Amino acid sequence: LFLYAFDTLASLPQVAAITVVVGSDQIDTARRWVGDRTTTPVHVVCGGAERQDSVAAGLATVAADCELVLVHDAARPFASAACLARCIEAAAVHGAAIAALPAHDTLKQVDEQHLIRSTLDRSQIWLAQTPQVFRVDWLREAFARAAAEGIVATDDAALVERCGRPVHVVRGEPVNRKLTTQDDLEWAEWLLGRRSETT
Repeated sequence: LFLYAFDTLASLPQVAAITVVVGSDQIDTARRWVGDRTTTPVHVVCGGAERQDSVAAGLATVAADCELVLVHDAARPFASAACLARCIEAAAVHGAAIAALPAHDTLKQVDEQHLIRSTLDRSQIWLAQTPQVFRVDWLREAFARAAAEGIVATDDAALVERCGRPVHVVRGEPVNRKLTTQDDLEWAEWLLGRRSETT
């Protein structure tokens, strides 16, 4: 699954370098997998205990003259090159952009006793995905502030938002699904089987 995401990222002419962030026990495996799959420079680094620590480890490898950084999860292996390119283009204009999908279900805010407290206006709710693309200086500022204040967020855009920076939303893709559960993996196998039937 990692290689699906990697190959899509490596296919983009806008990408000057790629940093792969993995666990300490996966570094040699990741280097072997990447091998000579691309002429784009690739760094493989060790991540941290939290997602935020891993993104920070990747951010530390970004060249000083780089203007934009794209953060993507291998757990979302089916994001298209077009989706990644749209996010890069939007971030070049707005400073920050993420892929997201508008919510279609009715959303309920529920308390600890599982009682509904409110029904949210779904017309204003979008479901965040990756890729997320930011000006490098904005993301570094956001991470430095989060570290100083002991803030841990579930996505990088939340940290940039906390700094008062505008984050633009780009329409994502339903196929850009995060693979978390066994059901998700079965869906991925179905999708890949369907793709192989049509090629």
